[in-house]
Amino acid sequence: MKLDSFPYPFKGDVYRYSNNSVPLEEAGCVEVTSSYREEIKLKRALLSRHPKRCFQSLPHTWKGQWEITELVIQHLTQFYPEMFTLEIKEDAWTFRNHILNEKTTFIPGNDLSLSMEPLDFIGRHVQEDLIFMMERDGDLFLDAGQLCFPANWSLAFNTGMSFKEIHGPIPGFNGEGLDQRIFTFLMRMEAGDPWVRRNWSLMAGDRLDTSLESFDEWGEGRRNVTRENVGEFVHVRVEVQKLFRLPGSNGLLFTIHTHLSPLKEFTKNQNWTEEFYHILQELPDHIADYKGISLFKEEVIKYLKGKRERN
Repeated sequence: MKLDSFPYPFKGDVYRYSNNSVPLEEAGCVEVTSSYREEIKLKRALLSRHPKRCFQSLPHTWKGQWEITELVIQHLTQFYPEMFTLEIKEDAWTFRNHILNEKTTFIPGNDLSLSMEPLDFIGRHVQEDLIFMMERDGDLFLDAGQLCFPANWSLAFNTGMSFKEIHGPIPGFNGEGLDQRIFTFLMRMEAGDPWVRRNWSLMAGDRLDTSLESFDEWGEGRRNVTRENVGEFVHVRVEVQKLFRLPGSNGLLFTIHTHLSPLKEFTKNQNWTEEFYHILQELPDHIADYKGISLFKEEVIKYLKGKRERN
């Protein structure tokens, strides 16, 4: 993707885990980029080959799934009217994806009017992964999701878990009380008041599908980073995560749009290069280990240092 549209994730030259959410203003829950066709083709292929890995839902989520489908269609047609349109006749909705030349007619809330679950249907039209958490008994649970481009986690394993159970493996997350602060923030979210945050990592390769189940296909790449290939092989990976409270189900929708930029492109921005160099130099080992970058972090630092000296 072009550098001027890459979502740079940092503010300052020190990084620690935090609730870095900010209010989402004048934007929809999804975004269409120049790689739309390529990524939708990949998503659909993954859903075909690995349906249980890429889509999970519990039976009580259907109402919320319909609510998500209506919200996503509303935003697609509002922000990209040349690409997506909606025609409503009596109870029937006809949704058109003009990029893919596809038309689907269904009745919202009628589970038999689609050939698949609503969340699975609408997820096949957007680049984002879609995660649905439901609130009950004073807690939040991951009850449904379509996840094709995970950053080293498993939807099948995490479905049904609470927020704190999901984030328990993150080093320091519980001990520093960050899990409770973020949980409190999420529970206080209100409908009509969306938020957005950016999460980052480094990827040895340009693969979007880095699920736990496919680790044997991409994990070894971390050992193959060299001085000669680091600029092209290593990518800065950023997830733009948008958070919405759903007024009908009172659940939370997380849309996750993953962006990749090779270091050789990323470092064309001098300010980013300087700041990221300091971040990696100072980054605590437990964060580097959890993000899976320890094996090649030093090669990246050397590369960034060389770019700084040449600028």
